[in-house]
Parts: sequence; structure tokens; C-alpha cells
Amino acid sequence: MAQSAERTVHVRVPATSANLGPGFDTLGLALSVYDELEVTALAPGELEIAVSGSGAEHIPRDESHLIATTIRYCCESVGRPAPGLRIVARNGIPHGKGLGSSGAAVAAGVLAAKGLLEGEAEFTDADLLRLATELEGHPDNVAPALFGGLTIAWTENGVPQHKKLLVHRGVSPVVFVPDRTMSTSKARSVLEPEVSREDAVFNVSRSALLIAALTQSPDLLMSATEDRLHQERRAEAMPETFALVGALRERGFPAVVSGAGPSVLVLADGPGGRLEAARVAEEATSGSWTALMLAVDFLGGTVRDAGEARMETP
Repeated sequence: MAQSAERTVHVRVPATSANLGPGFDTLGLALSVYDELEVTALAPGELEIAVSGSGAEHIPRDESHLIATTIRYCCESVGRPAPGLRIVARNGIPHGKGLGSSGAAVAAGVLAAKGLLEGEAEFTDADLLRLATELEGHPDNVAPALFGGLTIAWTENGVPQHKKLLVHRGVSPVVFVPDRTMSTSKARSVLEPEVSREDAVFNVSRSALLIAALTQSPDLLMSATEDRLHQERRAEAMPETFALVGALRERGFPAVVSGAGPSVLVLADGPGGRLEAARVAEEATSGSWTALMLAVDFLGGTVRDAGEARMETP
């Protein structure tokens, strides 16, 4: 790592919302709230980690840190020795809330490795997705964090693939974030291993419709966000989440569980629509929820020389 020693890169990755209702383990959307970090390559064996923002008090500062683990994995994948690391992370993505915080950390790690190894090893988009999926397990979680926009993710002959689509400008996301967390493994544990043919056909039709609604016809989003595979089966584990989803949908807002929950995503039809959704949510909930008025992130994760990034900061 002689060439990259003391090299510092700046990485930014967006939050994501997976599933979007019917697109279970397939569809994901990048959203405009971010984790940012600076990573410096040090002498082998050195490790310095500083974390601020969401979830900072629960994040390890040792070799088990997810970004450090990811960088080491990427270095090993191209036959390069792993450097020591200084990681300074500022977490804007809420942790444990269904907004892809773990997927964003893995995406940040593979992008950091790409930046640190520039000139020594090359990482294509396919490489980044493959490595991130090997570590995170689900391409629909990491694809939008890496590439932005609306992504369709699938696996072909064991290799993760993705297609990025642009979202109609009329779609205005708002996410309602509760003050509690939910582990993805717990949310998955309540799912049945088999579904009926009727429910499978229902979700296939709604997933196809959702692509059209998000890219061309936002007026179809209410029907397009219906689901029979996973959301209702998670209701017992997240009763407040499903009460809010129900209240919003009764008022005509296309609300879904964000990822594994417990946050709720509404794909509103403009700034006025999401303000009205926030008013309905405030009336319908007794717990502590925070409304995040977001945009779709079209850029995805970025990695740049840290000096260049600082110069561009106003």
C-alpha cells in the first residue's frame, strides 16, 4: 500500500428505502439524507475511528467496525494488503429505522476502498455491487446506495445485477421515523417461507405497475404500492407502524413500510401532498415520529479526494 499510504478520501452515501411495498427484495430507492466519512490509509495495523451522529453510541471502534471490515474485504478481493485506517464518520442516516444504514455503511466501505486503491486496482460498478452484496446479503439494499435513483436488483447465475431508473419529478417522498428501532433479522423472522400463487401473482402485477407509477404515472401509486407478501405479516411486530400506514392509506396517501421498518415511507404527489401527509400522520399517531421531507437522490454514493471535497464545501 505504499502508493495509498496517507491518502485520504471523502465518501458520501444516501439513505435507501427497500421494497417500496410490493417489490420485496427487488426494488430500492435512494433518498436525500446521507452518511459522510473521511478515510485515511495509515501504516498497517493502525486503526483510529471517530463516529458522530445517528447510532454513534452503539457503533464499535475496533476491527469489527463495518466500514473497516468492508475495506479489508475489498483489499483482499484484489490481492492487496489492507492498510491501517483512520475513519471519521458523520452519520446522517437514522440507524435501525428501515432506511438502509447497514447497507450504506457497506456501500461506503467499498467506495472508500475504490478511492484508496486508485491507481493500484480498478473497481467497476459490477465489482462494487458484487462486493457490497457479498457483505450485506441483499443487492436491493446496496444498489440504490451505490448508484442512486430507483433500482431494480436481481441475481443472475449467482451474480448480482441492477438497473437504475429515473423517478418522475412529481414524486415527493416523506419518511416518518419513529423513536424506536427494529432489527432486520427480527422483521424477517416473521415471514412465511411460502406464499400462495394468488398472492405471488398479485405482487408481480403491483411491482410491474410500481415501475410505471414511479417513472411515468405517479397517479397510479396507490394501487402500485399494494402488497401481500411481507407487510401484513410484520404487523404484529410493528403495530404502531401499521396503524400509521393504514391511517395514511385511508386518506389516499401511498404509504408503505420503509425497508424492514419501523419507518413509514409516503410517495406523495408533490410538496403540498407530503405536507398534508405530515398533518395526517401527526393526527394519527400518539408516539414520537419525525417527518423527513426528502428528495430522490439521483447520484448515489460518491468518493473523491478529501482535499478536493473540502475545497468544494461552501
